Amino acid sequence: MSTPNTVKNILSIAGSDPSGGAGIQADLKSIAAAGGYGMAAISALTAQNTRGVSAVHVPPAGFLLAQLRAVSEDIAIDAIKIGMLANAAVIDELGGWLAGIRIAAGSDAPAVVLDPVMVATSGDSLLDAEATNALRRLFAHVDVITPNIPELAVLARAEVAGNWEQAVAQARSVAAEYQVLVLAKGGHLEGETCRDALISPDGVLFEVASPRLATPNTHGTGCSLSSALATFYARGGDWAQALRQAKAWLSEAIARADELAVGGGHGPVNHLAALWDGVRPAPARDPLAHWWEAIAGIRAGIDELAFIRRLKDGSLAPADFEDYLGQDALYLRSYARVMSRASELAPTTEEQRFWAGSAASCLEEEMTLHRGRLADQVPEPSNATTAYLNHLRAGSDDYPVLAAALLPCFWIYQDVGKRLAAANHPAHPYADWLATYSSVQFDDVTARAIELVRGVHARADESTRAAMWRAFEASSVHELDFFAQTAADAPGAGDGVGSITAGVALPVG
Repeated sequence: MSTPNTVKNILSIAGSDPSGGAGIQADLKSIAAAGGYGMAAISALTAQNTRGVSAVHVPPAGFLLAQLRAVSEDIAIDAIKIGMLANAAVIDELGGWLAGIRIAAGSDAPAVVLDPVMVATSGDSLLDAEATNALRRLFAHVDVITPNIPELAVLARAEVAGNWEQAVAQARSVAAEYQVLVLAKGGHLEGETCRDALISPDGVLFEVASPRLATPNTHGTGCSLSSALATFYARGGDWAQALRQAKAWLSEAIARADELAVGGGHGPVNHLAALWDGVRPAPARDPLAHWWEAIAGIRAGIDELAFIRRLKDGSLAPADFEDYLGQDALYLRSYARVMSRASELAPTTEEQRFWAGSAASCLEEEMTLHRGRLADQVPEPSNATTAYLNHLRAGSDDYPVLAAALLPCFWIYQDVGKRLAAANHPAHPYADWLATYSSVQFDDVTARAIELVRGVHARADESTRAAMWRAFEASSVHELDFFAQTAADAPGAGDGVGSITAGVALPVG
């Protein structure tokens, strides 16, 4: 049911907020701000303002179905956002309609984002047990759910998370149980940074962070974020990119909320601030995503190596794996020292802690994975190892360049590890290595590294950004050469492709 034109049609199914800050009204503003055409089917009517809700009226479930049919029989729907659903009858009616249109549309079915309105700000439950069970059944027809911290706890059948790690663990549990993506949101947690992450059943798919903003005017942020997420996904087809764009837009809307004068309680965010400035919102360009696309040839070269293919199926000779681990042990020791240098140069406490913690983890990993297999027998550094380390040391006095040079060892290893993990099993001869680079912990660290370097890039001038790209691309080539140095890919080894150095054009911007 996807529309061929560039303006996507987004349907919000939610309750009405006559004060305009949440519900359908917030959804339509958010959809417009994100570049979509908003439509609305009202599931409930409320009497509320910035101080609270005083009354709720729920129309018959059949009337919601009539609205949905009227829209879907005439208009192509590119994405659906679902908000307040008051009872089991409404939820089940909606579930039947969703099942029908998704079956009819097949691969063109609209993406569905569900913001489960389950817990009031006071902590009181908004749904009875029957409605909660119906909501869980609805997850079968949904792509992403976006609970806040208290709602996530209800869905995970756990205590309310007190920190980010607990929230991520609960989100992964819910994602695994219902086979959906879960947006873990850190807005209810303490701290100077607000983190949000898309969690799949396998772990963190993408994480983004922003400074926590001090304002009481945050009414409707959950509605607004989920609507923007659905719209940006309809426009671009990528959930990670959609989250990054939605988060950037919402952060600006919250930052400018105090420019409004709406009510005497918790006011709304400033959904259309950019429009009122005379600037048409457009999807923000992610330079690091562009970098990643630009090294596609290098990444493909890694995938084609005999070393990688044999490591995946378990046929890699032990001697070849030990040769690789020996060089990796040498590399990680020096890599840890370079990260310690990055910690010394980093301008913020958060960045200093990240690099210092990563350096310590490197040394711990070297002890666990390498010395356990190599029995302290460490070889002389190869040409590939020496070249890679010399490249990293060359940027050790320029923090932005060094941060960019360090990133591929996180990102490429995670990318390779995810694919290798599909073949992992307890009897695999290299199960411990495969598990390390496909773990939730490594996903989390990689997401933080990407976001950190993205922030460094945002602060840099154009010449520094160009130097960062060159360092990132060179490290990516060194990653390929490092993987290709074992006997499995030596000339004449049979099915190896040898060392590949891809010529990559400098990304613009």
